[in-house]
Amino acid sequence: MRNEKKQPESEAVSIQWFPGHMTRTKRQMEKYIKQVDAVAELVDARVPVSSRNPVLHKLIQGKPRVILMTKSDMADPVATKGWLEYYRSQGIPAIALDCRSGKGISGFIPLVREVLRDRIAAWEKKGMVGRTIRVMVVGIPNVGKSSLINRLCKGGKANVEDRPGVTRENRWFAIGKGFDLLDTPGVLWPKFEDKLVGEHLAFTGAVRDEVVDTEHLAARLLELLAALYPEALRQRYRLEGGLEQYRGDQLLEQIGKNRGMLMAGGVVNTERASIAVLDEFRSAKLGRITLEKAPARPQ
Repeated sequence: MRNEKKQPESEAVSIQWFPGHMTRTKRQMEKYIKQVDAVAELVDARVPVSSRNPVLHKLIQGKPRVILMTKSDMADPVATKGWLEYYRSQGIPAIALDCRSGKGISGFIPLVREVLRDRIAAWEKKGMVGRTIRVMVVGIPNVGKSSLINRLCKGGKANVEDRPGVTRENRWFAIGKGFDLLDTPGVLWPKFEDKLVGEHLAFTGAVRDEVVDTEHLAARLLELLAALYPEALRQRYRLEGGLEQYRGDQLLEQIGKNRGMLMAGGVVNTERASIAVLDEFRSAKLGRITLEKAPARPQ
């Protein structure tokens, strides 16, 4: 890798994406929220801040809520533990899940029952023993809502694909005696006020690649990983030295060279390299990585 003096960091990618079906979804959620007892909010354990939709907070309207940290098998376990402790310190019940293997799934129903403990006791006092508990499952696109439901439900299956925007309609699922889930389409918000939020969502695949510059995005990801997880980059892409001194585009070019991604005249195919970097991050081939760490709790 050329030992060039590092230039100012590339600017964050400005990403805005709000398809029409998400406007319709917001209206449907406003209607259905009155029919549920609690809300299960799914967040991506790799980007817990960016994957919490501020629009959803307003829609929930004070309903009891639990947070489910999905994709925890891809996230840094130390960071995930820090986030769980942070949520609990804020009075929000939370657990970490891996919907692919099913790890942590068994804790979901007990967590909901715990957050509804007083309400369930009130129902039973009125003679409504065994009343069905209805929970709305919410989250951004591609966060794992359908995968969670498929792990839990006994009957019909929810659509699952590794791309955002697959679920388009609200659907009810019975996941056990007296327990129903309402699956909702993923919702992004009209404008990412913080460009870094949009970037982090694009890194993880919550935003379709078709609406972003993948080479710029991959370069930005490499700059972030060079600061947070330099050893993971060195091992995966056979890079050497202090990575923080290089710009993301320089790292991307070197990765293309190391992988033999060359075009005529020995020019590096950075588009191909960028696709590889994003795919390998999203599939955890770089290791278990969390891009956002929990705030330090006051002593």
